[in-house]
Amino acid sequence: MHRSPRDSGSRGIPVPEDRKLYVVDSINDLHRLNFCPAGSQHLLPPEEKTLEAGTRSGDGRPRLLFLGLVLALMVSLVLVALVTFLIIQTGSKMDNVSRRLAAEGRDIDELKKLNSMIVKRLNQLESAQN
Repeated sequence: MHRSPRDSGSRGIPVPEDRKLYVVDSINDLHRLNFCPAGSQHLLPPEEKTLEAGTRSGDGRPRLLFLGLVLALMVSLVLVALVTFLIIQTGSKMDNVSRRLAAEGRDIDELKKLNSMIVKRLNQLESAQN
């Protein structure tokens, strides 16, 4: 149960994230050199790897969040406009229906008057015939 100094040191000392990525990239580069044909893989210098890794992870999330927020606001604006249009259209249709009902109510009142006049006239004719 003998531990090498390398094992005990790596657990006790915190290693920055950039340094971990550099170590992993270096191991991957060694693997490619040993098992891949020459020229098939383009190996980047360590400086370019750390710069690319830093720029990709930090800028994407706020931009994506901003685009999602803008998209959500645009969709909500369209929905509000649609609801407003439907409310206005429904209001105008209700006005038309109420006008028609009022006109039909007047027509019904006139028909009732006409009916009562006809009934009175028929009663007068029937009483005159008897």
